[in-house]
Amino acid sequence: MNGTEPGRLAALAGGAMLTAILGATAAEATNGYFANGYGGTSKGMAGAGVAIPTGILGLAQNPATGTALPTQAGICLTGFGPERGFSIAPGGPLAPGSQTSGNSLFWIPCGGFNYKLDEQSSVAVFMFGNGGMNVEYGTNPFAALDPTKSADPLGINLEQAFISLNYSRKLTPRLSVGLGPVLAVQRFSATGLGAFAGMSAAPGAVTHGGDDWSTGLGVSLGVLYQVDSQWTLGASWRSRIDMQPFEDYAGLFADGGEFDIPAMATLGVAFRPADRPGLTLTAEYQRIFYGSVPSLANSGAMLAAPLGSAGGPGFGWKDMDVVRVAAAQRVNDRLTLRGGISHASSFIDQGDEVLLNIMAPATPRWHASIGYSYRLGERATLTGSYTHAFRESKSGANRTPGLGQQTTLFMEQDEVSMGISWDF
Repeated sequence: MNGTEPGRLAALAGGAMLTAILGATAAEATNGYFANGYGGTSKGMAGAGVAIPTGILGLAQNPATGTALPTQAGICLTGFGPERGFSIAPGGPLAPGSQTSGNSLFWIPCGGFNYKLDEQSSVAVFMFGNGGMNVEYGTNPFAALDPTKSADPLGINLEQAFISLNYSRKLTPRLSVGLGPVLAVQRFSATGLGAFAGMSAAPGAVTHGGDDWSTGLGVSLGVLYQVDSQWTLGASWRSRIDMQPFEDYAGLFADGGEFDIPAMATLGVAFRPADRPGLTLTAEYQRIFYGSVPSLANSGAMLAAPLGSAGGPGFGWKDMDVVRVAAAQRVNDRLTLRGGISHASSFIDQGDEVLLNIMAPATPRWHASIGYSYRLGERATLTGSYTHAFRESKSGANRTPGLGQQTTLFMEQDEVSMGISWDF
């Protein structure tokens, strides 16, 4: 490989990632609105990847794993098939009945390039997405609250994409560290929320504001420590990302349209049994700090303060804990098989938070995944995975007078990821 090839590949990867950000379509993610892993290798293990290298996209989970990668380029594509919706009981102004959201198939691209500087260090640039939240209901359950302002359909669309530069270095033969800035870009739109304008501090910035964009910058840190030939420990942390407010929706989100991206921390362990060559077992614990972002965490169980005000109503989300266990078996020099399960805590504690979460029914908790990698030759490797997020529901009633109809949210999801990487 001549010296100009990595530069050309990095430029091509950067251009492809920018195009992907501008063209990406959102879907429901599965741990709140965070993806359950990044790239086919991790997704084939239910999102595990902090204690074992899972390719270029694995740097989104632990920046320190870059030292275990060759000079490599990779692209991937994830397809979501969510079924999500709600049912409302009779007895109030909300339209009773059940609805399932349209928009049942979404695609999210990802990819990047890792360049090995020497035996101890590497740099990388890569793009990944959280998917986001997307619902579109054929009829508007809030229409009767103010028929003059509630236009069909009711829907929201949140997309988040990230570009990260990564530097990883092996400090000792056993200890690697990694870090990198993370640029976040998010886009939001909402329709059909005119009935809430009278409950807002900024009535003209609640709904039908078109696409509103915001950006922010954070940092990702990671550590990978090989205890011995069998045991490896991993840890990572991605900071909270302070995003520009959604000015066109300053009357919807708390604190004048603020919608920061919460921090995330992960701890994990991997074990390679000496008597089972090619087998890797891994387990990890992750916390997503939704509870630190007011627009997500503030309670919407009682709509007392105006929407969009300082400390105004939110979705009532709390910090989420995710536990994963997974295994990978190298069958031969070409084929590796994977599988895993994960379990997340509930995104809300009480059923009285369900009303506003009609727009964000992030109910799934259990996930099961299978996956594979197949080496085509000396350089190219195909990777694929399938994940099922099992159907979960949440029921309750809002405590605001007149809005206390029993409401049930539900969601399940199928996900397929595919990708190809090329070693240099």
